[in-house]
Amino acid sequence: MERLGLGIGWRSEIDLTVERLAGVEFVEVIAENIRPTSLPTSLRVLRERGLPVIPHGVSLGVGGAEPPSAATLAHLAACAQALDAPLVSEHLAFVRAGGVEAGHLLPVPRTRDALKVVAQNVRQAQDALPVPLALENVAAIFGWPEDELTDGQFLGELVELTGVRLLIDVANLYTNEVNLGLPAVQALDDLPLSQLAYVHVAGGEEHGGVWHDTHTASVPEPVLDILAALCARTDPPGVLLEWDDHYPSDDALAAELSRIRAATTRPPT
Repeated sequence: MERLGLGIGWRSEIDLTVERLAGVEFVEVIAENIRPTSLPTSLRVLRERGLPVIPHGVSLGVGGAEPPSAATLAHLAACAQALDAPLVSEHLAFVRAGGVEAGHLLPVPRTRDALKVVAQNVRQAQDALPVPLALENVAAIFGWPEDELTDGQFLGELVELTGVRLLIDVANLYTNEVNLGLPAVQALDDLPLSQLAYVHVAGGEEHGGVWHDTHTASVPEPVLDILAALCARTDPPGVLLEWDDHYPSDDALAAELSRIRAATTRPPT
């Protein structure tokens, strides 16, 4: 896998901050928020500096029964080409059916029948993209009663069938542990980490005993503990901080990046 280093999610609201943050080695941009024929100046600046820029999709929906949208795939492909991206990432999620949008990245039923459908959708996406595809595990708000496999087992079999790469979100693993009782570190042992493309890290908030993966707060220590446990198992090609709203100061973001970098080299708890 290509070495990416330490990264941050590029957002137009913090474009200048991202440009001047020390130690940033790659960025990720929400593909739906850019036009490949008219890239934001800040992204062009970062590319000219040699930083990899990864388009990250949020609406492809490879987890549904319907084939992935040809228009969405064409957009992702155009973004990858415009950014000279090393890969494209998306979510292993269900987002629509019958033309109705779910409005959320919903978990895929972890059954072998669903696996066959997802594998076909992933192959179609891979064929349409000029670069490798990495799929992200999602934060589930519920589990399907007919689930036959764990997330890690489902992803492992999907990797065997398609060769797809993985984007592991350790904050989503933490969310699933708090809300659904699914042990995060145990999930790491099920995942095919040899296919790891990079890692997401983010903060969130607790309300009424439920953890919300908001990407609007400092990364909690338990999420960094999961990151440390992952790094004890493998050397991730890249680790990226997501922050989507209520943006803090430049110094605060720099401090978050320092905490993440430190967690990648510390012994797991």
